[in-house]
Amino acid sequence: MDGGGRLDQPLMWSGPGSEAEAAERAGAPADAPFRARAEGDFRANRFVRLAARRRSLGRWSLKVARLPPPGFGIAASVLLLAGTLGYGAVAGGHVAAVVDWLKDTRDEAANAVGFRIAAISLTGSKEVSREEILTTAGVTGRASLLFLDADAARMRLLANPWIADAAVLKLYPDRLQITVTERQAFALWQKDGRVSVIAADGTVLEPFVEDRYLGLPLVVGRGAEHEAKNFLAIIARHPDIRSLLRASILVAQRRWNLRLANGIDVRLPETDVEQALDRLVALDREKKLLSRDIIAVDLRLPDRVSVRLSDAAAQARDDAFKDKKKKKGGDA
Repeated sequence: MDGGGRLDQPLMWSGPGSEAEAAERAGAPADAPFRARAEGDFRANRFVRLAARRRSLGRWSLKVARLPPPGFGIAASVLLLAGTLGYGAVAGGHVAAVVDWLKDTRDEAANAVGFRIAAISLTGSKEVSREEILTTAGVTGRASLLFLDADAARMRLLANPWIADAAVLKLYPDRLQITVTERQAFALWQKDGRVSVIAADGTVLEPFVEDRYLGLPLVVGRGAEHEAKNFLAIIARHPDIRSLLRASILVAQRRWNLRLANGIDVRLPETDVEQALDRLVALDREKKLLSRDIIAVDLRLPDRVSVRLSDAAAQARDDAFKDKKKKKGGDA
């Protein structure tokens, strides 16, 4: 200590000598502090190198992630080519041809492995020909059983007005079974001056009349095609009237008039049609009503029957009435 009571040297030394002396006093080798520092520096440097390596790997990973997957170029080229061909097909109006080509190619491949349609069983067809049924169902010489859509084929068959029901069954590997139930020609229907052949449910089977259908009953008017089945069933129970019937005319979709072969019009009521026909049959049997020179019979009122004479009959009646009056006057 100096004369002022202060120490001549500091208690702690920061230099190398102080660390060595401290290590010696602790019983450690004199170079221990330098080794510890060197090891610390080595670890710090190693950590820095690892961090740098990780950053480098991260940058390479990002670069690799940005690279397209293998085969990307080929796939992109195919898509570009397909898009170009598709645009050309649409622009040139060749979509249907392209679709048909793809279907044919697909069917050829299926036929090559044993799915060619070798046998077709068709039952129930009378009005519709075999060729028309097969064409409608999409069964051609190139079609394969594997890719034939049975449900779609059935729906196409049902679009034909003659076919009421259809079943399409695929029997692998090479057989096809088609069963159809056809509608029957029931009546002729006239509307707006045009006559068609209809089925019992009102379906128009043919927009024209062949000679073989000329014997069918004729119904006339809007809605008559749907009401004909029930009405003609009533007429069928009166064979005397049916034998004279030329046409049944639906008036305002509410009631029917009958046009007989001799030109007489019979006006029927909206309700109780069968009772009105019974009265007409009774009058004809008792009074020969339908054989007289009349042009209309009105049965619309339940308590009376009105008859309209023809012009000639009316004139003859008027003349007879005048002659009768003259005779009475002369006698007077």
